[in-house]
Order: sequence, then C-alpha cells, then structure tokens
Amino acid sequence: MFGKIIAFLLVVSTLLVLGGGLWGFLTLQTALHQPLQLQEPTTLEVPPGSTPAGIFAKLERDHVLEDSAWLRRYWQWQMEGAVLHVGEYALQPEMTAAELLHLLERGDVLQRHLTLVEGWNFAQVRSALRQAERLKQTLPEEWSDAQVMDALDLSGIHPEGRFFPDTYQYTFGMSDRDLLLRAYQLMEQQLAEAWAERASDLPFDTPYEALIMASIVERETGVPSERPEIAGVFTRRMNIGMKLQTDPTVIYGLGADYKGNIRRRHLTQPTPYNTYVIDGLPPTPIAMPGREALQAAVNPKPGKSLYFVAKGDGSHVFSNSLVEHNRAVRQYQLSRRSDYRSSPASTPAAAAGQDIAQ
Repeated sequence: MFGKIIAFLLVVSTLLVLGGGLWGFLTLQTALHQPLQLQEPTTLEVPPGSTPAGIFAKLERDHVLEDSAWLRRYWQWQMEGAVLHVGEYALQPEMTAAELLHLLERGDVLQRHLTLVEGWNFAQVRSALRQAERLKQTLPEEWSDAQVMDALDLSGIHPEGRFFPDTYQYTFGMSDRDLLLRAYQLMEQQLAEAWAERASDLPFDTPYEALIMASIVERETGVPSERPEIAGVFTRRMNIGMKLQTDPTVIYGLGADYKGNIRRRHLTQPTPYNTYVIDGLPPTPIAMPGREALQAAVNPKPGKSLYFVAKGDGSHVFSNSLVEHNRAVRQYQLSRRSDYRSSPASTPAAAAGQDIAQ
C-alpha cells in the first residue's frame, strides 16, 4: 500500500513539473510574440548604465509591453554574453518583443547626421551644431571661439577653416565637442595628404598657408572644375608680387559690417583680411575648404591667366591680360551691376574711372 502511495505521488509530481514547464514555455512564447503597444513610431533611449531588466521594466510601466520578467529571463538564458548598447532605438508599431530583443542585441542604434558645408565659416558651423537634433550641447552659445578651442584642447589655434566639411554620423549621447574633434582630425588628415602631393613651385611654404589659399578658392567658385584655374590665378599673382584683391577676404574682414554689398570704401578699409590692401595671403583661412579646393590650392593649374570674372551662371571667364579682362567685364557684368570691380589695379581707388577688379 505504502509503495502505491509513493508511486502516485511521483506521478503527480512529474505531471506538475511537466505542466509547469509547459505553462512557462507557453507564457514565454506569448511574451516574446506580443506586439509592442505603439500607435506610432517612437524611439527608445538606452542611456549609459542601463540594464536589460531596467529597460524591460520601464517599457512595462509605460504600457508598451507586458511580462517584462519573462523577457529578462530570456535575455539571461538565451542571449548570454549579449551587450546592451547605449543609444536610441527606432520602435515601430508592428514590432514584436522578440524583434525588440534582437534589435537591442545587434546594437542597431539610430544614426543621426549633420552636414558641415564647404565654404561655411566657423560661426555657421557653431550654429549648425546648436541646431543638430539630439546632439548633446556642451559648448555654450555665449562662449567665444577661443573658449571653444580651449574646450577641444586646441588652445591657441584659430578655428577658421580647421574643420573638414563633410556629413558626420552621430548617435545618442554624443556631443558637439565629439563631432568637432572628428571634423578637426579629418581636416588635419586631408590637409596632410594634399600637402604631401603638392607642386614644387608654390608661392607659400607651409600646410597652413595652403589651407588659407584653399579657403579662398572655395569661396571664389562653386564650380569644381574651375578650382585649379582659380588657384592658378592667385598663385601667379603672388609669384609676381600682385595683390590677391579677392572679394571674399574683404567680406570676411568686414564681419558684421558687411551688409550684402561691397562698396568702394570697403576696398581701402584696413583689415588684416583686405587683400586689396595687404600683400600675399590673409592671416587665417576664411572658410572651410573641401577636398577639391585643398587639392587645387597645392596643385594649381598652369597657365597665364591673371584675371577672372563671373559670367552670372556660377562659372567664370579667365583672361591673360587686363584688356581681355575688361572686355569680359563689359560683356558679362557692367550692364547688370554698376558697382562691379573688374581688374586688380595697383591701387584699389578708381582714380581715373578705372574698373576695380576681383
């Protein structure tokens, strides 16, 4: 009799264990295949220090999913060694809890991007950083440029032109400082590569001077094929001792005083950037040059042209002599704009009614 009771209890125990295991299996499957309770796409933030248990519990508190304890167990049992990556994750209404788990396992974080545009100055770069979505802001707007460079551990370096124009990917938790450092390092790399491939007869001696020249080339034309020829004009002017007399440097030197038009008085206004007054290059770049402008600055196109004038469609006409240049100015510009500057005269004043050039 006693033996029959023992046998019965063993059978009952076995059935309970099997039943409990089956119930647990079915509950886990239900938890994994439940759809997330979302009405529209949203993002899930996983900040530093997060744990899977904490993330699942928060989603349950927010009524996005149920049975978070079973999801935690599944992560522990079936995803051993998986790392929970910090970042933002894109959640869709049709997504299941199982798909969420594997999204987290892959670390498939949401990538945002910011484009720094060729020809921008540093003020424009800082403005773009402030407006970048979900980029951590650590460089206050009221800081001076020097304070920003101090925060980058780049004290004493003038910021203009030192950041490479490109599209940068960033993720949740990254800061404006992180992105600026990447852009600075990329410009250093691009400048070094361009300088290593430079022509042998350049009228300047350092990579930084090449960067200054590239920034002027970048601001003078948006037509990539013209950049080497623009650079050729400026290097030939430097080689013969002619002033660069380029409007973009004058505009940069005017700063907030520039109201959209250069007047004749501006060409005699002394600033370190007024290339109608100073000899050679200005003291710093005036904008961020792209790769093509860097290459053009160190490998200018050979030729004889010393002048160029805008045609009105974004391109330019290049001339070897002042006579040819003035003819081009009359053809393309004087009928449209009475205040146009045409030739790089020895003095920027129009003493005898002579046109004043780029």
